[in-house]
Amino acid sequence: MNTIIFQYFDGCPHSSETLENLKSLLDADSFKDFELQMVEVPNPDMARELNFQGSPTVLINGVDIYTEEIPTSYNYSCRIFTINGVQTGVLSEEYLHDKLSKLGVS
Repeated sequence: MNTIIFQYFDGCPHSSETLENLKSLLDADSFKDFELQMVEVPNPDMARELNFQGSPTVLINGVDIYTEEIPTSYNYSCRIFTINGVQTGVLSEEYLHDKLSKLGVS
């Protein structure tokens, strides 16, 4: 069983859309062996404790899907990603699918 941890904090405008994209993807047959865990990060102290990368963060078996590394520092802010030269706060279903496949867990 692969574990996906979705980390976020209340008030980040991009978290809910990224979560919807992730849930839609996990409903597909090829990703049925994933367990989704939701972790709200309410303050900087917890962010430091979890090495939270910002909201939203998606970890697969402990690896951040954006950096493809295990986080070693923390950031308590809304997260901005640069994907194909474009800045966004939302991870698309296509991006999430590609990353899950690339990391060899689909």
